[in-house]
Amino acid sequence: MEKNRGIFRVNLPRNMIENSMFEEEPDVVDLGKDSTSFPVVFEPRSSRLLVRGLGENDMDEDEEDCESSARLLGMSFMNRSSATRSDSSPYTRQAPPRSCSQPSTRTMVVCVLLLVVVVSMTMALYFFTGCKFTKTGCPKPNNTTPVETVYPVSTNGELFPWAELRLPRSICPLSYNLTLAPDLDKMTFTGHTVIYMSVRHDTNYIVLHSSNLNIANATFKASNVTVLEYKPRDQIAVKFSEKLKRGQHCVLTLEYSAKLSNTYDGFYNSSYTDKNGNKRVLAATQFEPLAARKAFPCFDEPAFKATFLVKINRKSDYMTLSNMPMAKSTPLNDSLVQDEYKKTSVNMSTYLVAFIVGDFIPVTKDVSKTQVSVYSVPEKKEHTDYALDTASKLLEFYNNFFEIDYPLKKLDLVAIPDFLAGAMENWGLITFRETSLLVGKQSSPLEKQVVASVIAHELAHQGNLFLAVRFRALDKDALNSSHAVSTDVNTEEQVEEMFDSVSYEKGASILLMLNASLPGDQQFRKGIIQYLKQFSGSNTDTDGLWNSLTQVSTQHQNVSEMMSSWTSQKGFPLVTVSRKGDQVTLTQEHFLLTSDNAMHTSSMWIIPVTYLNDSCSLAPECRQLFTLKTKTGILKVPESVKWLKLNYKNTGFYIVHYGDEGWRALTEALSANISVLTHEDRASLIHNIFALSRLGRVAFHQVINLLNYMSNETETSPVTEALLQLNRIYRLLDKRQENIVVASLKNYILNLFAPLMNKKTWGEEESVSKQELRSTLLEMACNLDEKRCIQQAKSLFKQYIESNGTSRIPGDLQRVVFTVAAQSDEGWESLLNMYGHATYDAEKRKMLEGLASTPNTRALAWILKAGLNGDIIQTQELPLVISTVCNSFSGYLFAWDFVQENWDRLIEKFPVGSFAIQTIIKSATSQFSTQRHLDQVQAFFSSLKERGSQMRSVQEALETIRLNQCWMDKNLPSLRNLL
Repeated sequence: MEKNRGIFRVNLPRNMIENSMFEEEPDVVDLGKDSTSFPVVFEPRSSRLLVRGLGENDMDEDEEDCESSARLLGMSFMNRSSATRSDSSPYTRQAPPRSCSQPSTRTMVVCVLLLVVVVSMTMALYFFTGCKFTKTGCPKPNNTTPVETVYPVSTNGELFPWAELRLPRSICPLSYNLTLAPDLDKMTFTGHTVIYMSVRHDTNYIVLHSSNLNIANATFKASNVTVLEYKPRDQIAVKFSEKLKRGQHCVLTLEYSAKLSNTYDGFYNSSYTDKNGNKRVLAATQFEPLAARKAFPCFDEPAFKATFLVKINRKSDYMTLSNMPMAKSTPLNDSLVQDEYKKTSVNMSTYLVAFIVGDFIPVTKDVSKTQVSVYSVPEKKEHTDYALDTASKLLEFYNNFFEIDYPLKKLDLVAIPDFLAGAMENWGLITFRETSLLVGKQSSPLEKQVVASVIAHELAHQGNLFLAVRFRALDKDALNSSHAVSTDVNTEEQVEEMFDSVSYEKGASILLMLNASLPGDQQFRKGIIQYLKQFSGSNTDTDGLWNSLTQVSTQHQNVSEMMSSWTSQKGFPLVTVSRKGDQVTLTQEHFLLTSDNAMHTSSMWIIPVTYLNDSCSLAPECRQLFTLKTKTGILKVPESVKWLKLNYKNTGFYIVHYGDEGWRALTEALSANISVLTHEDRASLIHNIFALSRLGRVAFHQVINLLNYMSNETETSPVTEALLQLNRIYRLLDKRQENIVVASLKNYILNLFAPLMNKKTWGEEESVSKQELRSTLLEMACNLDEKRCIQQAKSLFKQYIESNGTSRIPGDLQRVVFTVAAQSDEGWESLLNMYGHATYDAEKRKMLEGLASTPNTRALAWILKAGLNGDIIQTQELPLVISTVCNSFSGYLFAWDFVQENWDRLIEKFPVGSFAIQTIIKSATSQFSTQRHLDQVQAFFSSLKERGSQMRSVQEALETIRLNQCWMDKNLPSLRNLL
């Protein structure tokens, strides 16, 4: 493959040069920086169900806010609190520890001078303002004038009439008529937007959003009007000499043009290569959270709901899609057609609007009066059948489960070739990344399960409840940099950052906990059904759901009181168990992984504690419930009970510490009989004891003692959790070059899991659970250079190459086979050639992970640049590439330098604060555990100033490095002795 040999002529990053590995100097990219801000109070989408963001604007005229819609499951995109918000940054950088040395003479002199200045100022305030100091401070005199509002300056030099980040509530949109004319040859579009509005309060101006739209003309009451623009807030305004009166209805028409976005939000351009090697282009939308303003002028806050009528002009060889069924198509000339869609049947937020222009082919099925369609590019139509069948079954299930029929005549699911998110639940037009929707005929059951879970998530939109995902949510929420499920955010970047595992998985997990704590059969479902029917199409808030669940509860639990303790504060509790005879004392505290062990919080939760004991531990009826409402609670158990296991099947969002005696009893029970607990309970014990080790509450030898039963393990979740935790420690030790300990830990892992690893075959496997277990074990074995695993993987890859792809590698083994193949230069180039010709996306992505795992640093440099450029490797895959590169010893410093040198280009591709940027920051820093690297990371992000230095993900990265460093310092001595 001669054409690819040139890839190694690239410059290498400075960090690697500093480590005496390379000689060449790096390229440095320095692009312009800008900043935008947008304030919003946000509740994430993890808990929103079928019609999240939809509803009617049936407000009283005296109501100040324009919000509408039932907020399903109590958590819509915005929390419209009227409470005063702090103007200060929510991020606080932890100060480094300081020594307590004796101050110098110079310091003493400076301090005395400062003291004199402070006293002088205080006396001046006292005598010149007449202030009489009291405990409440200096009261404001009645005759003082209020602070005058300072208005920003528009782009044309005039004062902009609005000075706040949130839009004024004096105008509410009622409906939009949108006409868009994209030109896919020039990658531009023109638009014609008509907004019908209601005046809620007397006002002299209309303020709305517009981002990078060139407004050519605006009319109001048939007269041209001047549009002012304030770019830092994406706001435009029209001013009037006479007031618009409350109760008045008015119409604003705007004509504009713009470029199709080159990022993954707004109305953006995408492309793919067809089977003949030709490049095909298309345009698609991604408006969540704040990008509808990039496609049409609008009130782009979720509270401003309206109806939408969409018209799209297209060339005759393209097709279009939008939220609603098509009403008609009208030829405009010989080459252009206008597709008009029906007006939306409900009011909806701007971020749920969607439209697509391209060349897609559907497969369809009628389900309960709804036409379900799955769209793909023509070459991949054969990969759509499974998605269609799954979506159809799920739609019927949800119709029955919620006792409410899906309200539209059509439901489209579209696989977009270039799409950053996994999927987006636009109303009636759900968009997917191809790997999240398309399934090949030879796909494994494990691959099909992943696609089914994504479709189920988007149709119901209540979060992913897999056990391993809940563990990762706990891990992130244990950091001081975490946030509450419902929290204030004040900038556009902070809105983006809310799309994380705390918002998604924690939101879903606490609902799962609530479901498990409600007595009786299906009370959670009954409460949701009552809530949906009671508030359908009307305004509600979080308490609406909790009250509905309280009403159906046979014990009349105060659900609102309990749930507010979980949604309004960050973190989760650690429940510590101590026992004397028949009395068990439960104590709760904030589980906070922080380098400052002196930090304590007063957080309290109402915890539905479930528990089992040795007399009955497997069946659901064994589960008992104790509600811990205070710091300490006491429950009684028979003295004959040998052990207790809390948090049945890990349905609760908390961690349990059993104390030395409790852990010893559970360890002995599992060693005697692994089946004494469910596999979910076994996995939760493993996760909990590793978490407690990181906290410093248990010694690492206790962790090892618990894991000794693992050689008899047969289930995926306990094995996956144990290997993930051990692998994290292995990688940190490897990066610290603790070679002796690394070798010892490697032998320990291989010996512990050898009985399981040796039983695994390399042929086709139909069982999903067995595929999951096999892939987990064999990936770890090959990563640790286990000879049999390496030989088998190489043999499978050789057969695959020699058969020109006709000899299939089982789907669950593809990643491990491709990773082993990429360890040699010859195998890497063969894999790259296969990647360029692969058509099935799930397989192609595993090839990419293999390519990014090579130890050849020149190949790593090429693949990182290729992902950034987006030609051979789509830029949507760059976060995955960086994450994979960081796993290896060869790549982790390399990737960190790449991120630093290309930061400005990265935030051009991905919005600051987005999940992609979060992943990049976390991946590039999570392997660090030294003070030198902590200083580097802190210095780099501090230098960014307004372009991301205060992101929560940065604070999380710094905190993680400190924790890694602390854990290493504490545990290395014992690890050397133990292993």
